Amino acid sequence: MTRQAGQSARSNGGPATALPQHPPRTVGTAPRRGQVLTTRVGLQMPAMMAYDEWERAGRQLADVVDSSAWWLADWLVYGKDHYTDRYQRGIRAAGLSYQTLRNYAWVSRRFDLTRRRPALSFQHHAELASMPVEEQELWLDRAEQRQWTTKQLRGAIRAARQSEQQPRTPAEPNRHLQVPGSRFQWWHKAAEQLGVDFEQWVTTTLDSAAASALKDLGTPTQRAEVPGLGRVKVLAASAAGVPEEHTRPEGLAERIRPAAISA
Repeated sequence: MTRQAGQSARSNGGPATALPQHPPRTVGTAPRRGQVLTTRVGLQMPAMMAYDEWERAGRQLADVVDSSAWWLADWLVYGKDHYTDRYQRGIRAAGLSYQTLRNYAWVSRRFDLTRRRPALSFQHHAELASMPVEEQELWLDRAEQRQWTTKQLRGAIRAARQSEQQPRTPAEPNRHLQVPGSRFQWWHKAAEQLGVDFEQWVTTTLDSAAASALKDLGTPTQRAEVPGLGRVKVLAASAAGVPEEHTRPEGLAERIRPAAISA
């Protein structure tokens, strides 16, 4: 079968043309300038061909290859629906691979003609065939808008699935303690003098106060000893004007006043 590149039917998005019924052209016949003729065993190309013509012919041939997958798929679906007892004989007569055609037919049934995207290849659709319709449309839109190759589409799907499989740790509520700037600087200086990290100093001091206030209700973690805790208690009490004898947990708890907390 000989055809001129560029006159092939497209799956959806171009006028349909009947398959040629005439016998093949003679291989020795030279194509006219700019023409690329297809034969069963190869291409006939002009001796002198501009780059733009060569590139255009490549795009047209790619369209034929991609469209042929849809054509074969729809052909098999029709045969299976209308000739249940004979369609396999037709496959053998055509010399085609049944397994390949069966895969094509599966994709064809998953995408009816109205849902096939001419801007995307058959393989784009095959990547999405196992998904629900809503997801298929979502990924088809993305691939079309972003002009993804089949490989890029496959990578985007894989990345999305890996992200969904990662365990999500619930975020802990964020709280802000509202204090005067001078007090904040004072606490920083105290932590530096003790050689203790500021956040550790604040956490230790508040945990100590909470444990003292709650007494037996405190959890083992709240009651755990932290290095430097004694010195932190003393310095914190001193900064608040509390006598050293009151730096025991029960004495310190009596001096604690509620602080403004904002969510």
